Amino acid sequence: MTIHDVARRLPDIPALRDHCRSMAMLEAILSPEWGDRHHSFDARWSDGEEMASMRNGSGDEFAVVFSAAGAYVRGFAHESPTSPYTDDGPWPGVVDEVPEVFRSYVEEPAFTDEDGMPVVTACAWRETGDGTWRTGAIEFPGGDGSGGDPDGSGYLFRLLVDRSPEAFRDFAEDQYEVPVSLAAVRHVFALRPLTGEVVAALNPETSVDALSTDIAGIGYPTGNGAHG
Repeated sequence: MTIHDVARRLPDIPALRDHCRSMAMLEAILSPEWGDRHHSFDARWSDGEEMASMRNGSGDEFAVVFSAAGAYVRGFAHESPTSPYTDDGPWPGVVDEVPEVFRSYVEEPAFTDEDGMPVVTACAWRETGDGTWRTGAIEFPGGDGSGGDPDGSGYLFRLLVDRSPEAFRDFAEDQYEVPVSLAAVRHVFALRPLTGEVVAALNPETSVDALSTDIAGIGYPTGNGAHG
């Protein structure tokens, strides 16, 4: 799978935003320590911008910036043959066609290294009102032994492509090595307000009150009109 395949399978922007918030909320419940979480969501990343992110702790990550202009997706798989460190710059085509409205994200300090080089192996974008996700024209390396995942997209974005509760449950059980309630995952994926029962089913060591800062930071619905 490449970013081209991912772009064909991503939902529209509001649905992707909701899905990212749900995953971040689930991981906040499962892992009280922010640094141990894979998926996060910052509803106040900057003025008028929200950011969903994934970090696996081994150098692989993605970010999705949501703004009035639309959404910008950037991924980095550190062992990918399309790594910018292969030839001291992003792989040809990965960010060359990013439109002006998203161009500042290519050089965004959070997405570049200490020398200002964009740390990216996969990139997609969708402007508000556009009917499809778009990517650059990329000729991927062949015979690279990457198993059909030359830019890391198959791994990086697997939970954005397969948005089923079962897929997240399987990921979470593998990541946190605990049983994960599928019913609770479905509850959060539906963006229903958290209840004590749902939280306890996922992690009996925390509570809705203890999660208040995460709920606000993610912009997760609370049932009192604060829907983010």
